[in-house]
Amino acid sequence: MNAPQTTAPDETPPPATVEARVTPMMAQYVEIKTANPGSLLFYRMGDFYELFFEDAELASRALGIVLTKRGKHQGEDIPMCGVPVERAEEYLNKLILAGYRVAVCEQIEDPAEAKKRGPKSVVKRDVIRLVTPGTLTEDALLDARRENVLAALARVKSGEGEDGYAYALAFADISTGSFRVAETDALRLSADLARIEPAELLVPDAIYDEPAFKPIWRALPAVTPLPKDSFDGAGAERRIAGFFQVATLDSFGVFTRAELAAAGAVVAYIERTQLGARPPLNRPRRESSTDVMVIDPATRANLEILRTTTGDRAGSLCAAIDRTVTSAGARLLGRRLAEPLTDPKRVADRFDAVEHLASETSLRADLRARLAGAPDLARALSRVALGRAGPRDLAAIGRGLTEGAAMAGLIAASPAPLELTQAAGVLAGIDPSLAEMLQSALDDELPLNRRDGGFIRPGYHADLDATRALRDESRRVVAALERRYVEETGVRALKIRHNAVLGYYVEVSQQNADKLREPPFDAIFLHRQTMAGAMRFTSTELAELEAKISSAGDRALALEQRLFDELASAVLDQADAIRACAEALAVIDVTAGLAKLAVDECHVRPEVDDGLDFYIEGGRHPVVEQALRQERISSGGPFVANDCDLSPPERARAGRIWLVTGPNMAGKSTFLRQNALIAILAQAGAFVPAKAARIGVVDRLFSRVGAADDLARGRSTFMVEMVETAAILNQATERSLVILDEIGRGTATFDGLSIAWASLEHLHESNRCRGLFATHFHELTALSQRLARLVNATVKVKEWEGEVIFLHEVVPGAADRSYGIQVAKLAGLPHAVVERARAVLTELESADRAAPTQRILDDLPLFAALNRPPPPAPASSVAKADPVAEAVKTTLAGIDPDEMTPREALEALYKLKAAAKGG
Repeated sequence: MNAPQTTAPDETPPPATVEARVTPMMAQYVEIKTANPGSLLFYRMGDFYELFFEDAELASRALGIVLTKRGKHQGEDIPMCGVPVERAEEYLNKLILAGYRVAVCEQIEDPAEAKKRGPKSVVKRDVIRLVTPGTLTEDALLDARRENVLAALARVKSGEGEDGYAYALAFADISTGSFRVAETDALRLSADLARIEPAELLVPDAIYDEPAFKPIWRALPAVTPLPKDSFDGAGAERRIAGFFQVATLDSFGVFTRAELAAAGAVVAYIERTQLGARPPLNRPRRESSTDVMVIDPATRANLEILRTTTGDRAGSLCAAIDRTVTSAGARLLGRRLAEPLTDPKRVADRFDAVEHLASETSLRADLRARLAGAPDLARALSRVALGRAGPRDLAAIGRGLTEGAAMAGLIAASPAPLELTQAAGVLAGIDPSLAEMLQSALDDELPLNRRDGGFIRPGYHADLDATRALRDESRRVVAALERRYVEETGVRALKIRHNAVLGYYVEVSQQNADKLREPPFDAIFLHRQTMAGAMRFTSTELAELEAKISSAGDRALALEQRLFDELASAVLDQADAIRACAEALAVIDVTAGLAKLAVDECHVRPEVDDGLDFYIEGGRHPVVEQALRQERISSGGPFVANDCDLSPPERARAGRIWLVTGPNMAGKSTFLRQNALIAILAQAGAFVPAKAARIGVVDRLFSRVGAADDLARGRSTFMVEMVETAAILNQATERSLVILDEIGRGTATFDGLSIAWASLEHLHESNRCRGLFATHFHELTALSQRLARLVNATVKVKEWEGEVIFLHEVVPGAADRSYGIQVAKLAGLPHAVVERARAVLTELESADRAAPTQRILDDLPLFAALNRPPPPAPASSVAKADPVAEAVKTTLAGIDPDEMTPREALEALYKLKAAAKGG
C-alpha cells in the first residue's frame, strides 16, 4: 500500500492568484498519481471524486461531464472534473467499459484530525483499490448472468510444441471465487480464450509485443501487459501458497511450470489491485485439454451460442434455452454451453438429473419456487471478503443458506440421481446457526450501505437498543429524569431545559432555589446561573446524560459497524461451505431449468457415447423454432423437422459427409446450424430438440457459415473465408463435426469451384470427419460417385405458376439449380432486371456444363493420390518436345481467368480438351 501522504497546509485547490508553485495538496495528488501510472485517479475531496490534469480531460470526454479549470500548477491552469461519491459506481462502469482503469483514492483520516496538525493541514489520503475490467465485484458494475473472468497467459521454454514453448492459462472470477488452470498451445489459444471470454487478460510484455499474437489481442476487450517477473515460475508456487495461507501446494494437485506461472500472475495481480484484501477464491483446479469440446472463435460467432453476431444475448442459443431463475444458474448454464463435455459418463450424470426433474413435476416446481428466493451467494460472499459488502449482502447469505437447507430436504425426500444427491449433500452440510444468527441480527428493511446504519434488528443487542433510545427518544429520557427530580426534591415547578450556551440545566423559581442548596440536594445540584425570578442548576447525572445524548447517534452507528464486522467475520469463517452451497444451488437451478425446457419444448434425452455415430431423427433448430412460434418471423407455418445421419456406413471407420444443395432461402444454413447446436446441447448435458438422437462424442466443432470482412486486419470477405476454412482443414479429426456453407463463393466461379472441390475431398480423405457441406456448386454432387462416404442431400422446393415454394424439407438427392432469380424477384429487384437475368441464364445453361466435371472425375486422381510423391523418372529418359503440351501451354497463355465470363471459360475448356486430343 502506498504510504499515507501527510505533507500539507491547504486542503482546497489553490486560488487562481497563486503562481508557479506546487501547493501541498497538489504535491500530494502528484505523488499518489505517480505511484499509480496507467490509471485514472479518483481523488476524494469531501463528497466528490475529483480528477485533474490529463485524467480530467480523458474522463470528461468519456463521461460526458463538464471540464473546468481551478487554480494553477506551476503557472498553468489545472484542468479538473469530478463525480459525486454517491454516483461513483455509475461513472466507474462507464470508464471501465471505455477501457480505462481507475485508482480510487480515499481520505483515510477525519478532517478534524488533520486540523489538529494545523488549520490548513491536508487530510491523509491513499489508494484503497485499483478498479480494472477483470477485478469488478459490485453488482452495479457486473452483468449478473455472466461471469467476469480475469485470465493470465504464461509461456515457458520447454523444447516441446511447434515453437519450443509450453503455454498455460489461469482464469479466475473474483466475484464468485472460481479459479481454474489449463494447458494450451499457440494453435489452440484463440479457441480457449473464446471459451473463457476473459474480461481482462494478463500477458507478459514479450508475448504482448509479438506480431503473431496481435490478432488475438484485438479480439479481446482488455489486455494488460505485465513485466516478466509477474510470471516468474520460480516464485509462483510461493506466491500461491501465501495467498491461500498454506505451506505447500502438494494438496492442490500437480501443475506444470506454465500453469503455476499463470496462476501466480493471477494471484499477484489480485493482490496488487485489491491492496491487501483477499477475495475468497477456490483453490486452483486443473483442467485437461481433452475435457471439453474445442470450439474456435469463428464457430462460436457463427453459431451464436452465447450471443448473436451483434453482441446481444437475445436471439442466441443460451437465451433460447435459459429457464434458470437465479443469476448464478444463468452463469453456470453459459459455462456449460461454452464448454461441452467430452466424457460420456459425466454427460450421462447430467442427463440423469435432468430426466429425474423432468418426470418429478411437483419437486421441480418446489425447487424452482425456492430458487426464486435464493440470492447470489457467491458474489455476496466475495464482497464481504473484500470489505465492500452492505447489510443486504449479509441478509442475502442468510436467506440463501436457509433456502438451500430447505431444498436439500426436498431432494432427500425421494431417491435422486448422483448430481442432485451431491448438491443436496452440500446444502444439508451447512451449519444452520449462521443463517439463524444473520436472520435474528438483521432487520427486515435494510439500507444499501452499512454507513447508513439502521440495519440491526431491535432486541438483538441491548447496548445498541439503549443508545438508539437515547438518540431517538431524548425528550422522553429527559422528561423521565425531570419527574424523578421532582419526586426526590418535592419541588413541583422544577424543569429541565436546554439552550445553546448552557446545554441541559435544571431551573427552579427563586422561592424553591434554597431547597436545592441545602443538604442532601446541595451534593447533587450545582448552581450555574441566577436569573430574574429563577435559578439554574446542573448535576453530574444531567451532564453525563447530555454527553450521551449528544453522541448517541455516533455511538449507535459505531456499535452497528462493530456488529456488522462481527457478522461478516462469522460469514467468512464458513466461506468455503458458503461457496460450495452457492455452486450447489447453481447446479440445481440449471438442472431444473433444463428439465422445464425439455418438458415445455418436447426435447428428448440423446445417447452420447465414445463411438462415431451422429444420428438425429426429427431435429429442430432450438432458436428458430421458438422464433417461429412467437411470430417473430413470418414464414407461414411451424418449423419443419429434418433427419441427419452422419454415422459411419457399415464396416467404415469414419463418418459420412452430407453434400447439401438447394436454393437460397430454402433452409440449408438453418439445417447445418441446428445439427451443430444439437451436438453442443447434448454434450453440455441438455436434452435436445429432436425425436431421437445418438451422438458419438465430438472432440472439435467447426462451423463456417456466413461471410464478413475484417478490414481492420486487411482481410477481404474471401480471405476471412479462406482463413477459417484453412483452420478447419488443418485441425479437424475423425471425431470432429464440420459445418461448411458456401465455400468458394467469394471468388471467380472456377476458382471457387476448384477450392470447394479440393476442400471436400480433403475432408473425406484426410480429415475423415463427420460433416455437412452446403453449396451452390452443383458440379460437386458428382463426387458422390467416387467418395464412398459422401451423400447427396437437397432441400425440397416446389414450383407453382412460375413461383417457387420452399418446403424446408431435407431429402436425399441433388438440386439441379439454385432458384436465385426467383429469390431476387422476392427481394424486389426491378422486373426488367429479373427478366434480363432469366434470358442470360437460359443462354448460359444452353451449353453442356457436365462435360468438364465428368472429365475431372475421369482423369484427375483423388486428393489422397495427388498428395503422393510422383515416381522417379527412369535414368535413361530423355526430354522430348511434346506437341500436345505445347498446344495446351499456348492456349493457357492467352487466358485471363479473372476477366473471363462463364461462357468464355467453358469455351476455353473445350479448346484445351481439343488440344489434349491432338486436334
